[in-house]
Amino acid sequence: MPDLSPLYALLPQLLPFDCLHARFMQQALLGLLLLAPMAAVMGILVVNFRMAFFSDAISHSAFAGVALGLLFSADPGWTMPAFGLLVGLGIMILQRHSSLSSDTVIGVFFSAMVAFGLAIVSRDRSLARDLQRFLYGDILTISDAQILWLVLLFVVLMLFLALSYNHLLYIGLNPTLAQAHRIRVAIHQYCFAGLLALVVMFSVQAVGVLLVTALLIVPAAAARNVARSAGAMFWWALLISLTSAVSGLLISAQDWARTATGATIILIACGWFMLSLLLASRRREQSA
Repeated sequence: MPDLSPLYALLPQLLPFDCLHARFMQQALLGLLLLAPMAAVMGILVVNFRMAFFSDAISHSAFAGVALGLLFSADPGWTMPAFGLLVGLGIMILQRHSSLSSDTVIGVFFSAMVAFGLAIVSRDRSLARDLQRFLYGDILTISDAQILWLVLLFVVLMLFLALSYNHLLYIGLNPTLAQAHRIRVAIHQYCFAGLLALVVMFSVQAVGVLLVTALLIVPAAAARNVARSAGAMFWWALLISLTSAVSGLLISAQDWARTATGATIILIACGWFMLSLLLASRRREQSA
């Protein structure tokens, strides 16, 4: 396994805060610096594709993935993303080959995954205690191995988006017209669903099942309020997501705060959203 110590040693020099001298804080910061951009970019596409409910269903499948891992003495770090990936692709397959509406298909999967997870947990009450950290999230427990997997996911996702971002935006606007222009809609949708499922699964560790959808949606929604083009929305979402993640981690570590990191991150992102509403309202007044 590559030694990440030189990279960790660089972080307190870039951000001179006392809390960042702790190794677990350095790991958490590096994990968030990788995760926040992925959540921001995928959040834009989730908003454009109207797939907020999709990401919610994927995040709640974490219960079943973790429960299966604990039940069979397997590492939940493997079973959770693997199960989430299967669920994401399953939803997309059924959406494309069913006459049911998208929200109906997602609702069925959402209900099934929650019920499946609860059924497994009900067999062994001791599993409920282990599931709590996935419910609320704890980025401070991220390991070097998970960071390396995040690096790999980051590289794969950015390569995919570099090649397909405009096509994905086109598909989000009109899949039929995109198909007519020889865009491989099915391949793009399956790849997007699979990568989104993996981003959501890793985000569960950072902010928990309850807030993972907010990590995707809130920065993108705030960016949409202030951006005047698709390119500007990309950079605004990136800025909002990164500043929320880093400041949320730093604030939660202060003695006067001592709040949950995931909740603090989302609260700061929501603050950005409220500010974006004010800026958008003022812009409309000036143009009126």
